Amino acid sequence: MATTGADILPMHAQSTMNKLPLVRRLEAVGFRAWPASSVQYDGSWQVRLTAGHPSKRLNCVVPLDPSDHRDLEIRLEKAQRKFEAYGRPMVVRETPLASPMLVDILQRQGWERFDENIVMTADLVDLELPDALDHLPSHDVGRYVDASLLVDGADPILKPALAEVVSGIKPPSGLFVIENDEAGPVATTLCVQDNDLAGIMSVSVAAQHRRKGLAIEILTSALRWARMRSARTAWLQVGAFNEPALALYARFGFHEAYRYCYWRSPGEA
Repeated sequence: MATTGADILPMHAQSTMNKLPLVRRLEAVGFRAWPASSVQYDGSWQVRLTAGHPSKRLNCVVPLDPSDHRDLEIRLEKAQRKFEAYGRPMVVRETPLASPMLVDILQRQGWERFDENIVMTADLVDLELPDALDHLPSHDVGRYVDASLLVDGADPILKPALAEVVSGIKPPSGLFVIENDEAGPVATTLCVQDNDLAGIMSVSVAAQHRRKGLAIEILTSALRWARMRSARTAWLQVGAFNEPALALYARFGFHEAYRYCYWRSPGEA
């Protein structure tokens, strides 16, 4: 549920200074794993915009230095104009790297905080993976995109934009799809291996095929693939209140690294 006002505990208050290097690294690999079509910088702010896809991760301002608090109101207005030119509502992604002064300004200006998420990590080296059927990754972007849209029940109009995003991923990626003869695609996962880190960008199971072990099966395949490619740590992002997903990831040894949320400007709720 979205909240506003001074009762909000900022994301930066949840982290100690010795956690910031990990946050910076995971944010950096996250950008590479889910690339926006346009990336600009204003100081330490990364302005990510993608005209063809509405994902918040692809369309947001991401502050990357807690000490960057120069001309905050002017820069917010400047960023707002860029989002308007793209036809996108402006959102700010608040991680522990955001300046406390920026968060204070957002609160005073009546911005709304929403969509809290948890970034989780798991040690792949000693992880005991379930004894599940193994699936090999595909390199067919079109097949994966079609399957992903179908499994998620997403609008097919997003196909060109999603294909562009997936095709734009530079690090090695594994595109996993589980199909059955009658229903076609029933589960998908995208895993991006960036040196010793493996990002699980999505784990989706078609609504009518849940509770059949497919999420365990496809996630096991992705993590096994990443470990065989010498990844040592897996990471992912999940909604803070998505209890079924949190339970699944806990089973695989994932634990919280940090949290982030989004802010939207007044009138965009």
